Amino acid sequence: MKIGIVTDSTSDLPTYLIEQFEIQVVPTILILDGKEYADGIGISREDFYTRLPALQTAPTTAAPSIGDFTTPYETLLSQGCDHIISIHPANQLTTIVNVARQAALEFPAKVTCVDSGSLSLGLGFQVVAAAEEAEFGLKPALDAIESTCKRLQVSAALDTMEYLKRSGRVPGMAAALGGLLSIKPMIELVDGQVKAIGAVRTTKQADERILKFLLERGELERLAILHTNAEPRARNLLDEMMSRARQSVPRDILIVNVTAVIGTHLGPNGLGFAAVRK
Repeated sequence: MKIGIVTDSTSDLPTYLIEQFEIQVVPTILILDGKEYADGIGISREDFYTRLPALQTAPTTAAPSIGDFTTPYETLLSQGCDHIISIHPANQLTTIVNVARQAALEFPAKVTCVDSGSLSLGLGFQVVAAAEEAEFGLKPALDAIESTCKRLQVSAALDTMEYLKRSGRVPGMAAALGGLLSIKPMIELVDGQVKAIGAVRTTKQADERILKFLLERGELERLAILHTNAEPRARNLLDEMMSRARQSVPRDILIVNVTAVIGTHLGPNGLGFAAVRK
């Protein structure tokens, strides 16, 4: 059985992995100053984060259309795929997986849509796990997604509460932290829910706390250091982790500037990670 893999641009997968596993990636939509951009096209992530603090009108985001999903489904099936696994971010945070399910209705019994319960490389690592097992059939690929999801940790320190608060996506977060804009909130994504796990006052404290979260839960199978236009901090976090880790670490550690569609709700100068524990 030949299995095709589809995801969307919130998976933050680097190009080499997309090409290696022949993954179809559907771009999500960024709306900036009244203009629509397909995620990753027309404006770089670096330019977006540089412009974000000065924007008079907050950028917004939108899910792809049903047609944006039917096209890669048709393509993969026409290329001889017997079945397609379509993996997307948490339903609690976006409608993307629901749109994919609507598109899948046009291909009865041919497309399985999966809610990853995550975002960025928390989603991306589930996509890669499915792609690695796809040659062995549908069940091994779906089992790999489930296993990866159970062992996943996605944590971050944001530079401010401002962007989360104005996005309106996680009102419980703002309430939990008192709605303060002067703090740097620590968050974790668990089963599709953004949860407050603390707050600090300084960037140095945030970096130390993130490093602690990264090192304290056991050995790593996969790791991505995530940032929103804060690459020096991300590389320093990786260096500190390598110097302090007491167990083996993954050979292929990613450093990823998070896509603008996610960063719209997080703001610039954030730092975090997506990890799959052994």
